[in-house]
Amino acid sequence: MNNELKYIVESLLMVAETPLTVARIQGMFDPGAAPRAEEVKSAILELNRDFEGRSIEIKKVGAGYRLHTRMKYAPWIRKLQAGRPPRLSRAQLETLAIIAYRQPVTRGDIEKIRGVGVSPDIMQRLLEREWIRKVGVRDVPGRPELLGTTSEFLAYFNLESLKDLPPLMAQRDLGDIARSLDTPLPAEVLSALEGSVPAEDRMTAASRPPEPDDRPGC
Repeated sequence: MNNELKYIVESLLMVAETPLTVARIQGMFDPGAAPRAEEVKSAILELNRDFEGRSIEIKKVGAGYRLHTRMKYAPWIRKLQAGRPPRLSRAQLETLAIIAYRQPVTRGDIEKIRGVGVSPDIMQRLLEREWIRKVGVRDVPGRPELLGTTSEFLAYFNLESLKDLPPLMAQRDLGDIARSLDTPLPAEVLSALEGSVPAEDRMTAASRPPEPDDRPGC
């Protein structure tokens, strides 16, 4: 194993804000000097062997790789983040869950499932966090945008792919879905889930008054 390549890969993963694909790592080298894909993958495997017994590991997230702390140390990380004001609302979390499970969906699809309007502010915040993106348009009058999740969504929730989402059952509460995830949830997600109510009490008729989080400007 080329130790220099291993250390280069380690340094890239350490500072990267998003998961790095093998191709992206190869692109960091000068033309003609890039390692083969198999060499990059071998370096990642070797690094993970080096990390055995330590607090960190390299995990595959979507098509890329990311340096993570191990799940067993999540309680300490949550304590460190506890002082940060939660910015994720329950309405945003519900909207994100619908997109994740039903994608591709339109804003109208989301409103029909939730039974309340979805404010532009909610969609804008999810777009700003790069958790969702436009994946196309529906071929109907008005051509509404179709939305889906991103690799950043997978990375934030520590998922390798959408197949890692727990099975969705009828009238299953959001809190129950969260507890089914075999991963420690970020502090702001846990905060948004506090006081969760049964899904049948939440998914009411469209005539229900909008929640505070759903009104424009909230």
